[in-house]
Amino acid sequence: MTTRVAVVGATGKMGRLACRLVEESEGFELSATLSSRDPMHELLGADLVVDFTHPAVSPDVVAFAVDHGINVLVGTSGWSAERIGSLRHTIEGKPDVGVVIVPNFSVGSVLVTAFSALAARFYDSIEIVEAHHAGKVDSPSGTAVRTAELIGEARAAVGPVSAPHSDQRARGQQVASVPVHSLRMAGIVAKQDVIFGGQGEVVTLSHETLSSDSYEKGILLGLSAAATARGVTVGLDSLIDLMPGEQQK
Repeated sequence: MTTRVAVVGATGKMGRLACRLVEESEGFELSATLSSRDPMHELLGADLVVDFTHPAVSPDVVAFAVDHGINVLVGTSGWSAERIGSLRHTIEGKPDVGVVIVPNFSVGSVLVTAFSALAARFYDSIEIVEAHHAGKVDSPSGTAVRTAELIGEARAAVGPVSAPHSDQRARGQQVASVPVHSLRMAGIVAKQDVIFGGQGEVVTLSHETLSSDSYEKGILLGLSAAATARGVTVGLDSLIDLMPGEQQK
């Protein structure tokens, strides 16, 4: 069976990459390519919508697709925990629809986020510095938000991180109590450092994207998962086996 895919945001870098991967992948067919401004009724007839638009547009794309019983793969930033919670509530009454939200399609980035959540319980001083190209319209990045939220969840039993002078603007935006600092500069694709400060030591978990090639494997995983998804799934980490040894015990 062939899955008909409509890509919204097809004129952007990630949208173009998604279109190419759909066309090259067995079992998928590119049925429509839309910009962020095109009328959404052009999505009708697709089995799966891929959203690479803007934070202000993405919720409308997802709402239209869900209302018409079409699954969605979201690669747009700006999906906070609050927004995702609202979407979960909406989808509860639509058992035949699924939305997969992926803040970052790089496997390496997902691993660093997972490692950060693992380390979070052992350090009270944690901050994130993320950097993207100057054209990225939102900050903090979806990856930084996702990382901070998972750090917050991992620290539920021990409490929020230590973030002195958080009232000062230069101390960054707090997400789940974690200060996040955003750089938007020419010459950068994407980079994130998660810095842990402890007694007599500093640990830095770092990931840098050098080209969009790093997203290909994650997009293919997302396409396969989103085609048959039900409910709301968040993060590439939900689609890959991070702890294979646990299943063997």
